[in-house]
Amino acid sequence: MTELRQRVAHEPDAPPEDKESESEAKVDGETASDSESRTESAPLPVPADDTPEVLNRALSNLSSRWKNWWVRGILTLAMIAFFFIIIYLGPMVLMIIVMCVQIKCFHEIITIGYNVYHSYDLPWFRTLSWYFLLCVNYFFYGETVTDYFFTLVQREEPLRILSKYHRFISFTLYLIGFCMFVLSLVKKHYRLQFYMFGWTHVTLLIVVTQSHLVIHNLFEGMIWFIVPISCVICNDIMAYMFGFFFGRTPLIKLSPKKTWEGFIGGFFATVVFGLLLSYVMSGYRCFVCPVEYNNDTNSFTVDCEPSDLFRLQEYNIPGVIQSVIGWKTVRMYPFQIHSIALSTFASLIGPFGGFFASGFKRAFKIKDFANTIPGHGGIMDRFDCQYLMATFVNVYIASFIRGPNPSKLIQQFLTLRPDQQLHIFNTLQSHLIDKGMLTSAIEDE
Repeated sequence: MTELRQRVAHEPDAPPEDKESESEAKVDGETASDSESRTESAPLPVPADDTPEVLNRALSNLSSRWKNWWVRGILTLAMIAFFFIIIYLGPMVLMIIVMCVQIKCFHEIITIGYNVYHSYDLPWFRTLSWYFLLCVNYFFYGETVTDYFFTLVQREEPLRILSKYHRFISFTLYLIGFCMFVLSLVKKHYRLQFYMFGWTHVTLLIVVTQSHLVIHNLFEGMIWFIVPISCVICNDIMAYMFGFFFGRTPLIKLSPKKTWEGFIGGFFATVVFGLLLSYVMSGYRCFVCPVEYNNDTNSFTVDCEPSDLFRLQEYNIPGVIQSVIGWKTVRMYPFQIHSIALSTFASLIGPFGGFFASGFKRAFKIKDFANTIPGHGGIMDRFDCQYLMATFVNVYIASFIRGPNPSKLIQQFLTLRPDQQLHIFNTLQSHLIDKGMLTSAIEDE
C-alpha cells in the first residue's frame, strides 16, 4: 500500500500537449457530458402551486389525488367554455388566438433553454430567438395573406410590392439573423451557442409551422378546425377519466400515470364523439363552408352550397353488423367517415405528441412547461398533441379532400399580361372544342 502511494506521488505530470489540449477544450466550450451533468445536477425549480385560493379553501378537505381531479376538471370546463366563445366570435378571432398560443408556446420552450444555460450568459440568445420567430411568422403569414387575400393585395400598391418580393424579403431577414448569430459567437461558448441555435430552430419547426397549418385547416372550413381539436380534447379527457377510475396497467415509462385502460377507453370514446360531433356540425353551412374573404364588405364569409361531403347519403351496413343491430342501411354524412380517421389519429397517434413532451420535460427534470393553467401546467402542456394533429389534418385534406380551386386559378390568371391571358384563353377554347363542349356555340355563330 505504501509503495502504491509512493508510485502515485512520484508519477510524472501529464505531457504539456495534453494539458494544453485540455485547457483549450475548456476554453472552446464544455463537452456534452459536462453540459448534461450540469443539467442533471441543477434541475429547474418546480413551479409553485398556483391554484386559486378559492379552490384551495373549497377543496382543502380532499386528498391530493381528488383535489387535483377537481382542479383539473373545473379548469378544463373553463377552457372548453372559452373555446366555444372564440368559435362564436368568428375566424378572425380564432386566427388571433392561434397566434397568441403560438407565441406563448414558443416563449415557454425558449425560457426552459434560457434557464438551463442561464449561468453561461450566452450573448444575444433571447434576442435572436425572438427575431427568428418574427422572421418565420412574417414568411408564413405573408404566404397566407397572398393566398387567401389575393384581391385585397392586388388592390393596394404597397401590399402588391411586398407580395411580389415576399420570399426574397423573408430570406433577407433570415440572413440578417444568421449573420448576427455568427457575429455573436464567443470562443468559450461555441458549443453552447450552437446548441441554442439548434434549439431555437427546432422550436420554430414544431410551434410556428404547425400553427400555420392550423390556420390553413381553418380556411378549409370551420369543421376541419373544430372537429380535430375537439377530438384531441375529448381523448385527453376520456383517457384521464378511464385511467383515473379503471387504470391499473402502465402504458409507457415516459408518462407513469398513463395506463392501457385509459388509452383504450379514450380511443372508443373519441371515435363515438367524433361521429356525433361531425353529424351535428355537418348540417350547418357556417361550419362546412370554406372561410373566404369578401372584398365588397371587407370581411370573412362562410356561405356556400355545401359539397357532397356534407350531404346525407344512404350506406349499406355489413351483414355481420346487420344481425346485431337489425338495420340494413344507415343515413350519414360522408364527412363522418373521414371523422373516424381523424378521431383514430387523435386517439392512437396524437398521444405520442404528449409522450414526446413528457420525454422533453424529463430530460430537464421539470414537471410542466410553465404554471400558466392551474392543474394543467403551461399552454404547451395543453397543445403538445394539437400540433401533431394539425399536421395530420393538413396532409389528410391535401391527399383525400382538396381539389383544384377555380377561384384561385382565376385570380392567378388575372395577374398575367394580356398576351398571356389571350394565349391561355385560346388554348382553353381549343381544348373545349376538341371535347365537344363548344360545338353548339360555334355553329350558332
